[in-house]
Amino acid sequence: MKPNVKLAEATTPGGARLILYEHDGAYCIRLNGQILMHSSATTSEVRLGELAAEILSNQPDSLALLGGLGLGFTLKSLLAKAGPGAKIQVAELIPAIVDWNRTLLTRLNGALLDDSRVKVLLQDVWTVIEGAAPDQYDAVVLDIDNGPTAMVQECNSRLYSPKGLLRIVGVLKPGGRALFWSARQNP
Repeated sequence: MKPNVKLAEATTPGGARLILYEHDGAYCIRLNGQILMHSSATTSEVRLGELAAEILSNQPDSLALLGGLGLGFTLKSLLAKAGPGAKIQVAELIPAIVDWNRTLLTRLNGALLDDSRVKVLLQDVWTVIEGAAPDQYDAVVLDIDNGPTAMVQECNSRLYSPKGLLRIVGVLKPGGRALFWSARQNP
């Protein structure tokens, strides 16, 4: 039996332990021992990126905000389907996640963060949305935490509150699209 190999560890702003493991070519990020994301279960992340890219590929100079980098699968599918004029801002709260994608996870996603269409913002996605201009984005994609049921950062629930949803709608261009990843159905 092949062991789980601990590749790196970081601490979230709330003090939780975030650990990157590799097991037989698959990668997993655990939060305080619970699986947060796994490279063998990526269908929903890939589809999320594809749905966002549908609106980007039809417009020149389109702009998307992706909240959460994770293992990079949503960004990878977004880039694969978005047009050459698309720009994607990736808001990632935890610098170690960005570092891991640039170093330890390149086998999974290549050099996604080096794509000229990508700009990494080491910020909480809420801060980015709060500071955004009205009608700024063609798409806002939230692939953070565990969806509306927060695991990493409890205050992420504000994104799914009436105020948060109205703010997201306000930063979308007319005809824009907001997409939300969730681990389970959530009313």
